[in-house]
Amino acid sequence: MGDSLLEVTVLDPRDVRGAEEGGADRLHLAAAGADVALSPEPTTVTAVCRETSLPVFVLLRLNGSWTTTGGELSRLVGLAEDYLARGASGVCFGFLDADLEVDTEVCAHLTSALPDVPWVFGRAIDDTLEPRRSWRRLLELPGLAAVRSAGSPRGLAVGFDDLIETASSPAVARLLMPGGGLLAEQVPWFVRADVRQFHLGRQVRPGGSLKAYVDAGHVRSWRLLVDDALERAVRSAG
Repeated sequence: MGDSLLEVTVLDPRDVRGAEEGGADRLHLAAAGADVALSPEPTTVTAVCRETSLPVFVLLRLNGSWTTTGGELSRLVGLAEDYLARGASGVCFGFLDADLEVDTEVCAHLTSALPDVPWVFGRAIDDTLEPRRSWRRLLELPGLAAVRSAGSPRGLAVGFDDLIETASSPAVARLLMPGGGLLAEQVPWFVRADVRQFHLGRQVRPGGSLKAYVDAGHVRSWRLLVDDALERAVRSAG
């Protein structure tokens, strides 16, 4: 069955304690205060990594779209190298081309520039025209640790059924990390589909507000929920 992994978004060093004490396994770091998630300042990466022994995966994204330019791509590589030097364990990115397909050229450039660095493909996959084809393209890329998806640009409240169906492929289930409005009642269904990675954002902040810091009690409730679902799945399989 395998162990579960709980990833929590942090925006500030003061988010780290709640995530770690609540039982997070990995931190996803992005910049605070933006309408869309963007790359944080390198000094923030340093501050967050000093606060935790957990792996920190940092977002690589410099504009509000899913595309990037040649100049930006060079900046992203430089940023990633800086982040890693400051203590990050991995990165997160997701780029599409003009046809709303996974931009394998850009992704391959980043993975070759950052050899042996684990990475997560973000929710850009939810905006592709044919997610199943997108998954096939992603599975060919090296170093991929997870694909964060809600099954729809509008979140898991809309995309849950499609995502569960997509997860019927073992290769997909192994890498799928549901994120984007994950609901507690959805977790057992994903676990039964052999999904083991989960992403949390607003759910672990009081009132769901990004102005509130990550709360250890909120994280712990999700930790217990995921662990209980996994234990039940193991028992039923045995």
